Amino acid sequence: MDKPYMLQFPQHGERGWLVVIEGVNDVPFDIKRIFYIYGSDESVIRGRHANRKSEFVLINVCGSCKVKTNDGRGNEDIFILDKPHAGIYIPKLVWKDMYDFSEDSILLCLASEYYDPEEYIRDMDEFLSEMREV
Repeated sequence: MDKPYMLQFPQHGERGWLVVIEGVNDVPFDIKRIFYIYGSDESVIRGRHANRKSEFVLINVCGSCKVKTNDGRGNEDIFILDKPHAGIYIPKLVWKDMYDFSEDSILLCLASEYYDPEEYIRDMDEFLSEMREV
């Protein structure tokens, strides 16, 4: 099973910075969906789910936030996203909580799959039960 890990993207610049991210070349999947989260304050916890099929790369393009991951097998990690040229890869079947958002946080999410509500596991007990069966 894959584990979450940090990614660094090349920065190019003379008059400011340009960061280019290409599916398969810079992230480990074809990008099928892009969305972003903003306007969350530090008391809000986003995510709170795992996905059966989707993989994600999360990049805080402005501000900062933390991401807590849980693989359902007793392994938890906390990642700090505070650089617009760094992200975290989150494989399928990993629980994720995004929290401690700075006031200016914009969290960009790249997804490997189109949205399908049926592939989301939104209950931690159900997630842990499914992981025992894998």
